[in-house]
Amino acid sequence: MGDLEVFIDTEEISEFFYEELLRRGFHVTEDEADVLADITFDYLIEKRIIDEEAEEY
Repeated sequence: MGDLEVFIDTEEISEFFYEELLRRGFHVTEDEADVLADITFDYLIEKRIIDEEAEEY
């Protein structure tokens, strides 16, 4: 199986968590959602689901 290139946007993850937590009745700040997004990103790296690479422009 070949490599699949996936781009993970922690800002998008943060917005998703923020909206979903509010929708489910949790009172969360945007900063807390940012922390959850960072933790999720770290989890994906630890489980080797993604590799962290510097963006090239």
